[in-house]
Amino acid sequence: MDWNKLISNCRLGQEDRHPERHDDRTEFKRDYDRLIFSAPFRRLQNKTQVFPLPGSIFVHNRLTHSLEVASVGMSLGNDVASALFRKNDKPLLSELGQIVASACLAHDLGNPPFGHSGEKAIQTFFTEGKGIGMKEKVSAAFWDDITHFEGNANAFRLLTHQFKGRRPGGFVMTYSTLASIVKYPYSSSLAGKKGKFGFFNSEAPVYERIADEMGILRLSAPGAPLRFARHPLVYLVEAADDICYEIMDLEDAHKLKILSFDETASLMLCFFDEDTRSRILQRIADEQLTDPNEKIQYLRACVIGKLENECVEVFLNHEEEILDGSMTGSLIDHISELPHEAYKACTVVSKKRIYKSQPVLDVELSGYRIMATLMELMVEAIEHPERYYSQQLIGRVSSQYDIENDDLETRLMAVIDYISGMTDVYALDVYQKICGISLPIV
Repeated sequence: MDWNKLISNCRLGQEDRHPERHDDRTEFKRDYDRLIFSAPFRRLQNKTQVFPLPGSIFVHNRLTHSLEVASVGMSLGNDVASALFRKNDKPLLSELGQIVASACLAHDLGNPPFGHSGEKAIQTFFTEGKGIGMKEKVSAAFWDDITHFEGNANAFRLLTHQFKGRRPGGFVMTYSTLASIVKYPYSSSLAGKKGKFGFFNSEAPVYERIADEMGILRLSAPGAPLRFARHPLVYLVEAADDICYEIMDLEDAHKLKILSFDETASLMLCFFDEDTRSRILQRIADEQLTDPNEKIQYLRACVIGKLENECVEVFLNHEEEILDGSMTGSLIDHISELPHEAYKACTVVSKKRIYKSQPVLDVELSGYRIMATLMELMVEAIEHPERYYSQQLIGRVSSQYDIENDDLETRLMAVIDYISGMTDVYALDVYQKICGISLPIV
């Protein structure tokens, strides 16, 4: 793959229009601004990251997580761009940081309410719930899509699909930004055991056009399910996400007293050799930091800086493999031994102590039930739209969703679009109202 083609400011839906410049922003900065001011991005503030939405203690939600990932992504992209510019002297490479930051803002837009529990509720409605009967009524390709429903693929749909009343091209983003969010650039029929894929079949032609235009390597044979190599910047978006969710989850766990100060500090100090640890601890003493939360925040900043530098080095060392599509694993997988072992230790603790903690499990259980119920009631409504109760439910749905289309698959996808776009709070509110648990105040 060639950097000259991979950095493209061509906009989806406006390929034939010469962009009219109104100010000095680059097209990639316009992507960033468009995302920041969008309704789907704002809704992330009421979507669970890991822990329940904050009560008296503020922890991360999808919005704060995405902003932090964008910050780290900007650093990764800028550092890689500086190194590549010195080597290749290509002016367009200066935009890498902005493209990565924009893609980072968008990477979680497709996640449903209640995190991975919401994803599972949508999937299992069709594999274990009442939706299993739909298998005989829809195409095999569509069945693969909905039984592997995935937040990454949903983000690409949200950004590119022309919803009712909207303009062609969805958000009308640049090709490079769109390609940089597709972490798994293949169709749902290739999802495998992990259930990951990059685009629904309805958006496959869009990704195919973008990939071919930018010279992204096609790995599938003619007529076979689509599979491409990753756009190189996906590795940086993925690294920013990997760094933030793992390290920030530790900080949140410390705030919630799931992990003690000593446990959290020990995990973070393990990223450094003895000399560096001593310097970090001395700096904490010199700065007279006595508040435990402030100490953890300082350690967290040190760890993120360390991992960012490591991932930049890995990207530069593996640039050739990344460009020829032979790179395996993530950047984090290839960092040096000491921080890699420390990262693995954090992952083990997160799985045992954080993701299985009672607050997290409570959200997953409640969220799963809410999502499963909404799916059941709404799918029944679009199956039998002539019924009175079905008409009442359908009447609640925003006009942007094509829920009254004659085609069953289109109606089913409209239901998934509607429910996956909800915030946690809104999903709970709709659930309580349509189940008769609460009544609106008159």
